Amino acid sequence: MARLDLTILLLMLSVQLGVTDASLTQFLGATAPGDIIIGGLFPIHEAVTAVNFNSSNSFSSPQRPTCSRFYTKGLNQALAMIHAVEMANRSPMLSSLNITLGYRIYDTCSDVTTALWAVQDLTRPLSDCDSPTNSSQPVRPITALIGTSSSEISIAIARELNLMLIPQISYGSTATILSDKSRFPAFMRTVPTDEYQTHAMVKLLKDNKWTWVGIIITDGDYGRSAMESFVKHTETEGICVAFKAILPDSLANQQKLNASINKTVDIIEKNTKVNVVVSFAKSFQMELLFKGLQSKNVASNKVWVASDNWSTAKDILKNVNLSDIGTVLGFSFKSGNVTPFHQYLKDLQFESEDEMNNSFLQEFLNQPCIGNATNAVQKLIMNSALVFNVQMAVSAIANAVAELCVIRQCKTPTAIQPWELGRQLFNVTFEKEGVMYNFDENGDINLGYDILLWDEYESEGDGKIGEYDPSYSNLPLTTKNLSVFQVVSKCSESCHPGQYKKTAEGQHTCCYECLTCAENQYSNQTDADACFQCDSNSMSNDNRSQCHLKPYEYLEWNCGFAIVLLTLAAVGVLLLFLMSALFFWKRHSPVVKAAGGPLCHLILFSLLGSFVSVLFFVGEPSDVTCRVRQVIFGLSFTLCVSCILVKSLKILLAFQTNLELKELLDRLYKPYVIICICTGLQIIICTVWLTLRTPLKKVVVQPKVILLECQEGSSVMFGLMLGYIALLALICFTFAFKGRKLPQKYNEAKFITFGMLIYLMAWVIFIPVHVTTNGKYLPAVEVVVILISNYGILSCHFLQKCYIIIYKKEHNTKDAFMKNVYEYARKSSENIRGLSGTEPQSKMENSAYIISNPSLVPEKEQVSEPKLDTTP
Repeated sequence: MARLDLTILLLMLSVQLGVTDASLTQFLGATAPGDIIIGGLFPIHEAVTAVNFNSSNSFSSPQRPTCSRFYTKGLNQALAMIHAVEMANRSPMLSSLNITLGYRIYDTCSDVTTALWAVQDLTRPLSDCDSPTNSSQPVRPITALIGTSSSEISIAIARELNLMLIPQISYGSTATILSDKSRFPAFMRTVPTDEYQTHAMVKLLKDNKWTWVGIIITDGDYGRSAMESFVKHTETEGICVAFKAILPDSLANQQKLNASINKTVDIIEKNTKVNVVVSFAKSFQMELLFKGLQSKNVASNKVWVASDNWSTAKDILKNVNLSDIGTVLGFSFKSGNVTPFHQYLKDLQFESEDEMNNSFLQEFLNQPCIGNATNAVQKLIMNSALVFNVQMAVSAIANAVAELCVIRQCKTPTAIQPWELGRQLFNVTFEKEGVMYNFDENGDINLGYDILLWDEYESEGDGKIGEYDPSYSNLPLTTKNLSVFQVVSKCSESCHPGQYKKTAEGQHTCCYECLTCAENQYSNQTDADACFQCDSNSMSNDNRSQCHLKPYEYLEWNCGFAIVLLTLAAVGVLLLFLMSALFFWKRHSPVVKAAGGPLCHLILFSLLGSFVSVLFFVGEPSDVTCRVRQVIFGLSFTLCVSCILVKSLKILLAFQTNLELKELLDRLYKPYVIICICTGLQIIICTVWLTLRTPLKKVVVQPKVILLECQEGSSVMFGLMLGYIALLALICFTFAFKGRKLPQKYNEAKFITFGMLIYLMAWVIFIPVHVTTNGKYLPAVEVVVILISNYGILSCHFLQKCYIIIYKKEHNTKDAFMKNVYEYARKSSENIRGLSGTEPQSKMENSAYIISNPSLVPEKEQVSEPKLDTTP
């Protein structure tokens, strides 16, 4: 039945009894002779019983603890070393040199003290009588050691091996501290450090926006180092650790372990928002934890991120359903091709229990879940974690030995010193399955990680959904649209764009409230830590999620207020044309002559310019419109007031009773010269204004709009322009006020007085309103005043005359005019006679004549003296 002889089997696996210290034989797994001996430490068991120091004979002799909880993976890793050594011995690399590798494999029982006892035994040479074989040659001391999977144990034995610089290659210890060559110069490993694993885990959490997580570790150097590295990476990525659960390292004290498990279950149950838990614990501890969680039904929606410690230990599901504990995502070391090893396991021929001398194999076959050799092989194949890493360690040693033995004779016991082999290992490059490998400056070989998704219906090794390559900064994941990545694990709900996170003092940064960004601030991403300020030309939208350009604001053409003002200006222009046509038609009538004759058309023309200037106050301002609008208004209204001043001056001449003064003023009375002089002064003011500090377009950035307005350049010049017009209006008002008692029907003085009073009052009100008003309606304020002034002049100077011309034609005759004048003179004469008792005929006639404006009287009815210029 056997394809391999039992002797060969025992050579590979059997426990060789013959060690001087009989108490160590239970830990010795297998030995094989060779020119170069390699030590091997593997956790064939997971726990030991504690030494009872209360026993009466505790101090009479060292009591070795009893190992418990058989660990199939540890046995498989030991078999992987044996297979790798045999493959190396058969390779041309060693066989051509006539060199063989031997081994001595011990069970650490997952215990530091037991491992140290094993190291003590491995590092001393055996005597002839200690030899486990019938050969007369003593067993050589080990030149290198392969082991262990536990970082805590590796740290302890590395300090022991440092004394002799015996190179140690671990196949599973990932503690970052072991990369420190100043403390562990002889330590190497074929797995990446926890620094890479924790970084990969945090990348996975970040990519799936899991920011509120818990962590579970096993107490010891490995667990605390992993937790320190994990927390360091989470802090830089904005991920918070809600709780940290630490389980005891020893599995032997069941009472203490159960109490710790129950406490951890309570912690997970209380942290209802923590739906992702990262675990660096041992597989047996996770099995107990899952049982406790299943009993309380609090883990079905959890995601468990498993470290390499238990990422492939799917046998922990034998007493629980995966659906009851949630989803497991595991980080497993990347592996090469282990098919030859699986074939090696299948070729093993197990004898009956009575014939087996290997206590480990006997114990393995006696496990309740094994039963027979077929199940045993299947079980071993399913637990192939770290097999490839063990094989890499053996290949590295074999290549380093071959390189050293090429130049020396390695058959002698001291041909290769451990420190020489260690130095060669740091420089060796070896090949496996066509891929070249070598140790880096820290003594590590980093293959990266596979990311596994557990499925209770899939065998070990299946369910790979992604990988992590440390040579790349990003974590490539192939999610396959898995629902697990839709799990939410946050302390607070996400803040939407337009909000920012506000964290209370002393609280986790992942626990916050969402506040809306302030005005003109925005956030355009989820869970923003702060809002950003919009630039001066932009403002935030209503949702505060983005900035957009502020709207430009000015008095638009389609603005309702602007339409009203433009309509009024258009009506004013229409009235101007109608009045001008009417006055030209009736230019020889007494009313038109009384209104000033040709001066009426000049006043109407100037008002046209004033009305047209309104157009330049509406619409988007420009440098040109800012200059033109004030100049057009200033010059046109100055011309208008200058014409009215001439009319007022004429009334003053008519009212003047001092004949000498009257005669002097009469010589100075040159209407068009006066108009040109008055208007010319305004032209000089505007020219100086436009030359020195011209009005320009101004952009005013306000909180919600960008205001386009005209900057008047020089407020002094602007005030001087308006003040000059006001001065002329005030003079007109003064002159006209003195002639307010002239005949009613043809009295210009009263209408000039009212017109100038309206103008002065409008512009007096304009000054404080203009100073206190801002925004797009500021030009409208001036437009309103311009329209009031224009309509005031139209109403007072022309509207009443148009009424007489159209509806009171009987009053627009020379006879009616003369009758009105003489009636006024008669009443004035009677009033004077009544007051003085005399009748100064000459004064009454002169007064009546002066007041009467003889230019309106037909030539045949004019009196002889005194004469006045009939032209306006």
